[in-house]
Amino acid sequence: MDILNGLMLGLESAMQPVTLLYCFIGVFLGTLIGVLPGIGALATISLLLPITYHIPPTAAIVMLAGVYYGAQYGGSTASILLNLPGTPSSAVACLDGYPMAKQGRAGVALFMTTIASFVGSMLGILALILFSPSIAELGLKFGPAEYFSMMLLGLIAASTMASGSPAKGLAMVVLGLLLGTVGTDVNSGVARFDFGVPELMDGINLVALAMGIFGVSEVISSINQVRESEVKEKITMRTMMPTRKDVRDSIMPMLRGTGIGSFFGALPGTGASIASFMSYAVEKKIAKDPSRFGKGAIEGVTAPESANNAAAQTAFVPTLSLGIPGDAVMALMLGALIIHGIQPGPLLMTQQPELFWGLIVSFGIGNIMLMVLNLPLIGVWVAILRIPYRVLYPAILVFISLGVYSVNNNTFDVLMVAAIGAVGYAMAVLKFEAAPMLLGFVLGPLMEENLRRSLLLARGDLMTFIERPISAGLLGFGAALLLWSIWGALKRTVRASELKKDFPEAA
Repeated sequence: MDILNGLMLGLESAMQPVTLLYCFIGVFLGTLIGVLPGIGALATISLLLPITYHIPPTAAIVMLAGVYYGAQYGGSTASILLNLPGTPSSAVACLDGYPMAKQGRAGVALFMTTIASFVGSMLGILALILFSPSIAELGLKFGPAEYFSMMLLGLIAASTMASGSPAKGLAMVVLGLLLGTVGTDVNSGVARFDFGVPELMDGINLVALAMGIFGVSEVISSINQVRESEVKEKITMRTMMPTRKDVRDSIMPMLRGTGIGSFFGALPGTGASIASFMSYAVEKKIAKDPSRFGKGAIEGVTAPESANNAAAQTAFVPTLSLGIPGDAVMALMLGALIIHGIQPGPLLMTQQPELFWGLIVSFGIGNIMLMVLNLPLIGVWVAILRIPYRVLYPAILVFISLGVYSVNNNTFDVLMVAAIGAVGYAMAVLKFEAAPMLLGFVLGPLMEENLRRSLLLARGDLMTFIERPISAGLLGFGAALLLWSIWGALKRTVRASELKKDFPEAA
């Protein structure tokens, strides 16, 4: 199926009333949780996973995707008005957005971020349309060995490129892989690591794990933080209108940001946050007057916003085309597809063309909805920022408990969420990132299945992973990435020891 026919099929699927309804719900909720600091797309998608059991697969995935890229739109609102990033990727918007607000130009900053988000998203969708078929065509040449090697590469990339210690990232990946082995073995039918608990024979519930590790732990982390939620800025359509200079100064930064975001979004383990920081760094580097940055430069707002929105769209390239999630949100999306009996990967485009192309077309429709929503409703988002956090967080805990109970009507899942939330909080305190663990948990069973299948076809010969060129190339790239990460860690250790030797009083 060529791209044009695919888009026509996708348009037919995306324009179904039920799909349009859930697309609107997704982008509205995404913008809302993006506006509210401390509530991310991960926690919201985790909360919505139980609902997807009761709606059609295409509508379910469209809604969850709308939450993800909708949060990129809303995240900049709190960054500009409160200097509190609604999402990690919108943290860069604080650097110049908040100074603009203090200068009385909050409306202009909010307007331009909406335009930049729209431009970045639409161009990111174009990249998704152009590159996904080519990647899927290459993926058709993959066998079990290539799938295993590719998933292994994705996990290495996710752990080594995560912020913080690469060793901790790898440890969390391994923990996720171990958690993925809990339950009944698909091949032999033997229960593994259930410790005599009947509820664990089906494995650890993905919904419970996601809600606990991201939702409950976030509530525990934020409960003692006192945040100023009083927004005094009055935003009107007149205050939102940019000058010609603002528009002229933003065009090229938006295009550069889109290019950077499209590239980093498609790489496993990077995503919108790195894309937005890289885009800001590039603009500051090439600016004629870098001293303007941090003091209200319009480029410092529009470039990162276009980058993180483009990255949010192209993040679906490896997830849909290869079945490899690039970050924790994409891992949840992968889990949602698997829940509905859909196997992401190269065959998705041929076996489920309505879902694949319907999802891509819905991205465009959703972004148009976001454009219409954000500009008139900025005043509403500002009002929502006044909700006290002491009211907000108990409500989130109630929704988490109801959501996870509704999946299996089992109180054990609620207790599991509470336990996982406590573990997630301890991990956050010890600076262990949860995202690599979730990737390991989702990909672990798929890796095990392809590993066994490969060895079965090769009669137990491990050399099959080296003898097949694509598999060998993927493993080699993964090994190089691992060695590069270890080398970087050793260099930092040596540099730190030299500094201690030269400046003992600093130590």
